[in-house]
Amino acid sequence: MFILDLPYVSDFLRDTVIQYQIPVLKTPQTRQLGLNGEIRYWDISSAIEYFKLEDYPGIYSNSENAIEWVAKYLPESGLTEQIELFKNKIRFRELLQSMHPEFYFNSIPFVGLDDLDITPIPKPFIIKPSVGFFSLGVYKVFENDEWDSIKLQIKNEVTRIKQVYPAKVLDTTTFIIEQNIEGDEYAFDAYFDDQGNAVILSLLKHLYASDGDVSDRVYISSKSIIEDKLRTFEAYLDKIGKLAGLRNFPLHVEIRVDTDGTIRPIEINPMRFGGWCTTADMTWFAYGLNPYKAFYLREKPDWETLLKDKEGLIYSNIVLTNSTGHDVKNIDSFNYERLLERFEHPLELRKADFKNYLIFGFLFAKTNEANFSELEWILKDDLKAFIQLST
Repeated sequence: MFILDLPYVSDFLRDTVIQYQIPVLKTPQTRQLGLNGEIRYWDISSAIEYFKLEDYPGIYSNSENAIEWVAKYLPESGLTEQIELFKNKIRFRELLQSMHPEFYFNSIPFVGLDDLDITPIPKPFIIKPSVGFFSLGVYKVFENDEWDSIKLQIKNEVTRIKQVYPAKVLDTTTFIIEQNIEGDEYAFDAYFDDQGNAVILSLLKHLYASDGDVSDRVYISSKSIIEDKLRTFEAYLDKIGKLAGLRNFPLHVEIRVDTDGTIRPIEINPMRFGGWCTTADMTWFAYGLNPYKAFYLREKPDWETLLKDKEGLIYSNIVLTNSTGHDVKNIDSFNYERLLERFEHPLELRKADFKNYLIFGFLFAKTNEANFSELEWILKDDLKAFIQLST
């Protein structure tokens, strides 16, 4: 069953559930999203009765808002416990301690930030909400004298976050402090089949503008990235699946790989693929692989076939984060047409309600390797040239 919820359902996801008649939970949110009668709906009471009898229910959601539904209606299920293992970053680190015994982490209540002495903490370190989403509230601390400024930024951002996302999605009452993970960062969508085997459905490399950058601006995928990392990452994910006892379980994974090939996890987001229908949809645009269908039908991608004729091409998922330095309440509009002119082959532009969701939208693009400079530009650009401020 799929749970489709706010803030966004793409046309591609909607068309997929209609074409393959994937059961969708009928909720007030599906009506808000304008989903039509062609969808095969399940009512809440039928879904609850069915999934109470399932040890590994196989629920997918496009939105972390659905975590609240599972916690409310299936509180005793193994699924609720498995979601908590990954959604709570402290429990996640505890789960993987046997795989990474050297990894430093600690928790701190938000109200305790002012009293925190960071002097003995190894630096650089990352501080972020223990239950988080979309790099919101994430900061990297290099030196002791940065702390006062970063604390103020955290407090200001927490005020904004509370107005947008529910606590089950992004809970700012507790923060986790953890050692900085070095190396190249990757993100991928995957699921565990009914035998507990990991199946990767997308694979992207996260680009950063600088060492201190923690934003989600640019993710890229290519034939060489997938061929180089796919089997290694599936083997690593298999180990995590065995620790957590996962079956029929979709997830979105973020990891880093250092220069000697050591993999260290950043986070795992349960029950979904990349947020706002990004990574899964981009995989369709790039390679013709439908991750939603693959999870529902438990299909395993034939990557050798999918990657034919993809040499020299880079596919990107660009998150139009607000790097303008202006609060969104002071921004009147964003010039999307001017932005598209900067790219050789845009695949799809998705505008977002930036007043409510704090980002301008998303762009999928295809780029020849020889024109990599267009990705370097958008990675570092502050987007000021594309906004009109309120008068």
